[in-house]
Amino acid sequence: MAAVSFQSVTKTYLTPQGPFKALDAVSLDIEEGEFFGLLGPNGAGKTTLISILAGLARATSGRVLVQGADVQADYATARRKLGVVPQELVFDPFFSVREALRFQSGYFGVAHNDAWIDELLHNLGLADKAQANMRQLSGGMKRRVLVAQALVHKPPIIVLDEPTAGVDVELRQTLWHFIAQLNKQGHTVLLTTHYLEEAEALCNRIAMLQRGHIVALDRTSELLKASAGNVLVFKTDTALPPALLPKARVTGRVVQMVAQDAQEVEHFLAELRHAGVEVQDIEIRRADLEDVFLKVMAGHAPEGWEARVPSLPRDKAAA
Repeated sequence: MAAVSFQSVTKTYLTPQGPFKALDAVSLDIEEGEFFGLLGPNGAGKTTLISILAGLARATSGRVLVQGADVQADYATARRKLGVVPQELVFDPFFSVREALRFQSGYFGVAHNDAWIDELLHNLGLADKAQANMRQLSGGMKRRVLVAQALVHKPPIIVLDEPTAGVDVELRQTLWHFIAQLNKQGHTVLLTTHYLEEAEALCNRIAMLQRGHIVALDRTSELLKASAGNVLVFKTDTALPPALLPKARVTGRVVQMVAQDAQEVEHFLAELRHAGVEVQDIEIRRADLEDVFLKVMAGHAPEGWEARVPSLPRDKAAA
């Protein structure tokens, strides 16, 4: 039995412009003990899918099961199995950190939970803030409390919706070390993030959403393997020639260009020399998850990709 099963989940919103389909027959299973990544651009449907899973929104059609419990028909059972960290910073300004965690324990009927609360405070770097009022905490500290609240009833399934958005490097490292430990102990983790290097490092399997459709679903290693190629990386203060602009990803002075083989790398360098572009700090690296993601979102899935998404028609897999 899957830890989480999305079965033909569709969500349609009524807008002044007419019906808007945020999710279109999304089906996928997340197995017990997996560290699963859900990726997609803003508006792809990631948060809508998680909201339906958490019972905060109702699917227009389809079912979601949490270890066999339907999130609508058996909401209480399904919700007890989930620990959800939302995107938004939601907190009660009248309680200290420890009081907030005790109240959260009570919501799930967990009493005498101070030993686990102490462990959470220690592992998330909140031990010295235990008696502080929530209003006194920085944004990063409030984010840590949200994680602790999601874990306080020891749920078997942890759902993280952009948990490291806008937080410092120290929190990111602390959080991922702790979550990875929980995953090794058997907890299932569902992660959405825009930090693709995190997804590549942590997730066993990844699904990519675009406009409410799953456009890629496979093991992380297979996604990277399917996008075999190299990336030419260099710095320049000179404008690129028009012929190379569509093939380049430019961030400030840093330019990245995906090349299928060494011959194409040499072709790019020759074009740059011919155009008089002065380049610095040249390096060639393997394609990473960000390169795969951009390729898929642009509608250029690697060869044979559609075979890994059997539930999707071919035209939707390239949407």
